[in-house]
Amino acid sequence: MKKLMLGNEAAARGLYEAGCGVVSSYPGTPSTEVTECLSKYDEVYSEWAPNEKVAMEVAFGASFAGKRSFCGMKHVGMNVAADPLFTISYTGVNAGMVIGVADDPGMHSSQNEQDSRHYAIAAKLPMLEPADSSECLNFAKQAYDLSEKFDTPVILRLCTRISHSQSIIETSDRVEHPLPPYEKKASKYIMMPGYAKLRHPIVEQRTKDLIAFAEDCPFNRVEMGGTELGIIASGTAYQYAREVFGDSVSYLKLGLVNPLPEELIKSFAAKVDRLVVIEELDPIIEDHCRKLGLKVEGKNLFSCIGEFSQNTVAAALGREPGKGVKIEDAIPPRPPVMCAGCPHRGLFYTLKKNKVIVLGDIGCYTLGAVAPLAAMDSTICMGASVSGLHGFNKARGEDSEGRTVAVIGDSTFMHSGVTGLIDIAYNESNSTVIILDNSITGMTGHQQNPTTGYNIKGDPAGKIDLEALCRSIGINRVRVVDPYNLAECDKAIKEELAVKEPSVIISRRPCALLKYVKHKPPLTVNAEKCRGCKSCMRIGCPAISIVDGIAKIDNTLCVGCGVCQQLCAFGALEGKE
Repeated sequence: MKKLMLGNEAAARGLYEAGCGVVSSYPGTPSTEVTECLSKYDEVYSEWAPNEKVAMEVAFGASFAGKRSFCGMKHVGMNVAADPLFTISYTGVNAGMVIGVADDPGMHSSQNEQDSRHYAIAAKLPMLEPADSSECLNFAKQAYDLSEKFDTPVILRLCTRISHSQSIIETSDRVEHPLPPYEKKASKYIMMPGYAKLRHPIVEQRTKDLIAFAEDCPFNRVEMGGTELGIIASGTAYQYAREVFGDSVSYLKLGLVNPLPEELIKSFAAKVDRLVVIEELDPIIEDHCRKLGLKVEGKNLFSCIGEFSQNTVAAALGREPGKGVKIEDAIPPRPPVMCAGCPHRGLFYTLKKNKVIVLGDIGCYTLGAVAPLAAMDSTICMGASVSGLHGFNKARGEDSEGRTVAVIGDSTFMHSGVTGLIDIAYNESNSTVIILDNSITGMTGHQQNPTTGYNIKGDPAGKIDLEALCRSIGINRVRVVDPYNLAECDKAIKEELAVKEPSVIISRRPCALLKYVKHKPPLTVNAEKCRGCKSCMRIGCPAISIVDGIAKIDNTLCVGCGVCQQLCAFGALEGKE
């Protein structure tokens, strides 16, 4: 059956058809939908893991047991999973294991734009890179055969454009793989030094075998056209080049991007007058060509920063950019803001009002860094707020302890914040951590996590008690506040910053966009009472604006949270029960 599918959906279909049996992932844009789509197939066990390291270890455990497995993550998630990644490269697999990683050139939803191909090179693992949804499906299926043929995990590299664009795919039936009897193989799977030393030569030989395979494999292909220009590309870069040049030039389209072929590239180069590598981010293919002694162009024409486009390719190679629609009128900027009724808004307003230094984390609440709240001082990676707070206070002592906090979401806290809190408790750091518990993993699209009480399918599941967890690791002062209540937040923040011991404030209210949340009627503005002081604008709520000097509330956005009412000294904002 032919269908139109997103790249992520197609990858999930390919994994399903190949007989994948166990899936463990952590949500991260642009990778999230692969696992969400897989969870809809009843034949596949699917879960959200607390973090990517756990997800990869679960997938390895399933492969070790003899079941084809998958774990998915975004590029920065691979950093978290790197510890098991490098050792699993040594052990190899029992059943096929596929690792999905989605890069984010242009940083649409990320704190950096690292190139995951470096991980494949460093861990000496094969990496496949599809260029459309059809290849997403087929490469995902073939990755299992590759994994089992070469006794290795296989990395499937996606990117934002491939993950979130649609093209035609053709579905097939699922092929089941019976679970083999368990067989103990100590020297293969117990990576103590004596056995690990024996495995390293096997990894090196595997790389040589994969290079030989890359010379003539179904993932790499030559498309001969005009010979004045030869383009080597993979993924989206290949698609951009095809759209610009069509059949007027020749292409070496790479689908197996690690290890790269040698003779295939040299043979292709010999057939063209000019050789150009088009690749987003780092010059990995280009550097490989130079090591082969080839005269090649690449980053002298193309940037190592951001996404490319058809026009980028055309401009760099002397073609007229495609015609598009040009908007003559200047469009005002529309910076991202927290949603109307977001429970984080009142908490960040209170932190700013009290001039608190805020070490932030990754999630919706990162938007607390933008105006008008501007209530955040740093954001690094998942969990860094808590560990960073400990280091900040140890460095500055009493100068910062009474005016510095960490803020972290419930899902992020379970991902990697809890270990930082253990460090605070164990080393008796006078630090205050605020857990923003909105009862969901918000920024990536409302995925469940260990604190919500539901699994990936929405069924009841084990639920972590945040208060009990914090107390169990040695935090004696744990309190819960409602972020819609500004006075309560203000009191809690001042009191916890004043004490001379570790403390945790849990700011708890469900995300305003959750379907089960019942909102109050929208507020209205009493124009006779409004003085146009703009105090209500200080919280940056998108439902509030000023028109002709008077506050105006958009009743299609307002959820009646009442935070703005607490800022109005004139009682101009009125609500209905």
